[in-house]
Amino acid sequence: MRRFARPKPLIQILSVIALIALIAIGQYLRLFERAWFNLHTLWQPVSSQSMGLDKYQVVLEAQEIAGLDDDISALTYDPVRRSLFTVTNKNSELIELSLDGRILRRVALVGFGDPEAIEFISADTYVVTDESQQRLIKIHLEQGTTFVDAADAEQMTIGVHLGGNKGFEGLAYDSEGKRLFVAKERDPMLIYEVRGFPHFNPEKSYSVHVINNPKRDAGMFVTDLSSLQYDERSGHLLALSDESRLIMELDVNGRPLSTLSLGMGRQGLKKNVPQAEGIAMDDDGTIYLVSEPNLFYVFKKPAQP
Repeated sequence: MRRFARPKPLIQILSVIALIALIAIGQYLRLFERAWFNLHTLWQPVSSQSMGLDKYQVVLEAQEIAGLDDDISALTYDPVRRSLFTVTNKNSELIELSLDGRILRRVALVGFGDPEAIEFISADTYVVTDESQQRLIKIHLEQGTTFVDAADAEQMTIGVHLGGNKGFEGLAYDSEGKRLFVAKERDPMLIYEVRGFPHFNPEKSYSVHVINNPKRDAGMFVTDLSSLQYDERSGHLLALSDESRLIMELDVNGRPLSTLSLGMGRQGLKKNVPQAEGIAMDDDGTIYLVSEPNLFYVFKKPAQP
């Protein structure tokens, strides 16, 4: 009887190395935590408090935002104007968009360095981030404003984890709690909670408190943060990851509740969202998304029967 040859030691060693590499890649991409979450949601009843991101479907996919030479970054919804705002960081501009992705106006940003995010605070008031210097800049934008100079604006710097190009990528604001959430992209990936900025009454003294929770943030099974959105109704935070092609819903304790995948074949998408940069949500719960190179998306949750 002919004996089968045993695998050579070299093949065994290469197989072990390949397995270790796959495990390392899976760990880096947080695939195991993501798979466990997806498996857990199969038998765990969906929380009544959850927004149910997995139910959302794309209704406008990859529409080009015409008329822009530079890539846009970030997105916020203005409930007063019922429009969206984004920024460009090469030739710095603030861009107002309609809810179907058309440019309504452009405002030059002077002295803002590397603007990466914008967030609506109240009527005519916004906060813009400067990623390179980790500045938060409060601006006023009236109907006739044609440019905004950072030198004339109230601003603050969060001088932690300085260096590189992995700074502030996202903002979200809790108008009731007067909290500004600031996302640091990665290395390390963190969400700061800023209280006391922006300041609303110049006649009163104030102090600024910056809080972060690395243990909570480590529970997010994504590899980077691109944008944030705060839902006033539930008190939950939406975190957008470009690299992981995912939107996560986090409860008040930072626990993941639901996800919206930005991959081909999910949520009705015909193609992958190439590089998601900004997320916003209107009063009806419609989710708007921008992706490089200047693509516009709209997701809606179907009405319940």
